[in-house]
Amino acid sequence: MSHQYRVRNNQEIHFITFTVVDWVDIFIRPVYKQIITDSLKYCQENKGVNLHAWCLMTNHIHLLISMREPFYMPDFVRDFKKFTNKKIIAAIEDENESRRDWMLYRFRFHAKFNPRIQDYKVWLDGYHAIECSDNKILSQKMDYIHENPVKAEIVSLPEEYLHSSARDYVGIKGILNIVLLDHDFGNLVKSITM
Repeated sequence: MSHQYRVRNNQEIHFITFTVVDWVDIFIRPVYKQIITDSLKYCQENKGVNLHAWCLMTNHIHLLISMREPFYMPDFVRDFKKFTNKKIIAAIEDENESRRDWMLYRFRFHAKFNPRIQDYKVWLDGYHAIECSDNKILSQKMDYIHENPVKAEIVSLPEEYLHSSARDYVGIKGILNIVLLDHDFGNLVKSITM
């Protein structure tokens, strides 16, 4: 991992991305999306994750997160990827999935190149952590996250996309609890919970 992308301060807000190997469009079915949202909820409750913004696309997920003490971001990333990897593979094997053989082949192929992985590898290595230490970077990353489904022509407006925090930032309760940032981005507004 490049020195520039290391997490130095876990309590600072970081922009991170998890990408599926070969950019496989796995998150087009609700069952796989649910694995991700359930896992993020669990990490918020049990792994010290403060989720400030997020967007789940068809083959990657962007997060703006910080960690509560005594938790560490690299531990969250490791555990999240390992757990969701297993759950996604199990779902592919159990579901009536028309792309089952092809997806399992891609994930098995990538596992061969990493001796730490036994059977299947869903996620690319790394997570490209960028510390959002000033308002300009934070604003750019927030816009990038929320505009992703608009640029992909999935929706016309960011808040129309269900698997994103853009809804929360316009006053519509989203599917995950968000620790909102104010418009100046320097301060937390409130935690959105329901």
